[in-house]
Amino acid sequence: MIKCVIIDDEMPARCIIKEYLSGHESFEVIGESSNGFDGLKMINELKPDVVFLDIQMPKLTGFEMLELLDTKPLILFTTAYDQYAIKAFECNAVDYLLKPFTLTRFEDALLKIKSRIANNSNNELAIGKLVQTYKSEQESIDRVVVKTGNKVKILPVGSIFCFEAADDYVVVHTADEQFIKNETLGFFESKLPEKEFLRIHRSFIISVSRIDSIEPYTKETHSVKMKNGLIVKTSRTGSHKLKSLLH
Repeated sequence: MIKCVIIDDEMPARCIIKEYLSGHESFEVIGESSNGFDGLKMINELKPDVVFLDIQMPKLTGFEMLELLDTKPLILFTTAYDQYAIKAFECNAVDYLLKPFTLTRFEDALLKIKSRIANNSNNELAIGKLVQTYKSEQESIDRVVVKTGNKVKILPVGSIFCFEAADDYVVVHTADEQFIKNETLGFFESKLPEKEFLRIHRSFIISVSRIDSIEPYTKETHSVKMKNGLIVKTSRTGSHKLKSLLH
């Protein structure tokens, strides 16, 4: 039996998928959700084989949800937005169903699911490629989604004081909390608003509006105190960039 979860904020869309699946005894719907928060929890708890996933949803988008998954099911996108239907997605998702889709088109997708399962496909690699492709397509970001324990938080970039590189991760500093993000500092440098955030060291990006004070540290570097108490040392290049921006 192939266990399925449906995550879509539109009830009619969920009903259509369940109706189409009802004609296939080898598929079983074990859960459904109308938003990414509940969907994320459901997938991690129920560990389905396949997720029928909408992309544009309130609270948490389909791609943001994929990034936080503990378990790695097959992903089949069902969405009304064709701007995401690029070859990179088609290569790594099981399929991409553009709403409204016909029963014939849906059954074609089911055949692809069976083929992937029979071939024991690497779902973790596929999901990783999906997420990275989506991120590379983004021109900018206005929020960062993080997971702490079983809780998911959405951090508007305006609430972030500093990004700090830590081995293969980035520590996101807010007023009184720190969160670990599986990302590179280079990604954030390329996607954050240029006039609001500045990379002042190879290991630090700071929010310019969250600077409390700046003091000389060496002849060509400075010590920057953030409003949350964090103290960051600039590199020589970072010091020049900071001076240029502030002047």
